Amino acid sequence: MNADIRYSIVIPVYNEEAVIDQTYRRLKQVMDLTKEPYELIFVNDGSCDHTTAMIKGFRDQDVAVKLITFSRNFGHQIAITAGMDYASGAAVVVIDADLQDPPELILDMIAKWKEGFGVVYAKRTKRKGETFFKKQTARLFYRILKASTDLEIPTDTGDFRLLDRRVCEELKRLPEKNRYVRGLVSWVGFRQTAVEYERDERLAGETKYPLKKMIKLSLDGLTSFSFKPLKMANYAGVVLITSGLTYLLVLLFLKILSPAVIAGWNLIMAMQLVLSGILLTMMGIIGEYIGRIYDETRDRPLYIVSECHGMMKKERNVKRVV
Repeated sequence: MNADIRYSIVIPVYNEEAVIDQTYRRLKQVMDLTKEPYELIFVNDGSCDHTTAMIKGFRDQDVAVKLITFSRNFGHQIAITAGMDYASGAAVVVIDADLQDPPELILDMIAKWKEGFGVVYAKRTKRKGETFFKKQTARLFYRILKASTDLEIPTDTGDFRLLDRRVCEELKRLPEKNRYVRGLVSWVGFRQTAVEYERDERLAGETKYPLKKMIKLSLDGLTSFSFKPLKMANYAGVVLITSGLTYLLVLLFLKILSPAVIAGWNLIMAMQLVLSGILLTMMGIIGEYIGRIYDETRDRPLYIVSECHGMMKKERNVKRVV
């Protein structure tokens, strides 16, 4: 840790040329108000527009600006992880570049941190500019995750948060490949609190979390912190066995009462389709867990840095048990 740096601001970016200039200026204005040393770490997650060149321009004028560029797109959660790996401040703030999360809230987070909290996360009270579908699916996901795990993961929160240096050091020890950072932050513990805010519309550009990526993030969250989806096979099996036995008893009872042949092909085919669907769904859930196990055993690095500006390249310090 660099003793001269008080705050590290980690900003993952991917094709943000439309908004990155405004993001930099607002962050600088806010951090200058602290009157303490800080660094702005932009993590370029394989951008293919002018984002990289613009950040290098900021760097030419401002030594507080630092840039990490990946060799390709590794994903938002990995970019956050890399930023925390390289951060040297006593407190680390993670914020997206789209300005939906107001940089001005960082000052409130710092105030809470100085009160002794190890994690200060931003809790959304309103989400402006988002579709009804996205709001409701996000709400549903947070509730399902909360019901599926014993870990207390705050609802209606994103990755916008402040982390104490101790928390970052503990996160560096976690080697998961399919990362759900906000869940990992909850897992490490320490004193945590929230600051509430209304999330603004995206200033410019397009969302970097379309439906496909949202589903991937949701699966990472569920499979990383809950085994309950695997237990669904047991529950489904009990329900099917009970239903099957009940149905057989009903047929036997009807056969005793009436010698007529009971035509049940349509019902049998329907039950067969339902049973097959349940079995395939369970196999898919098991496959998700096995796939993640496979990712972990390959032991590939989380990310590859092609260039750094304002800091030295370094390897991620993760100790694995062999």
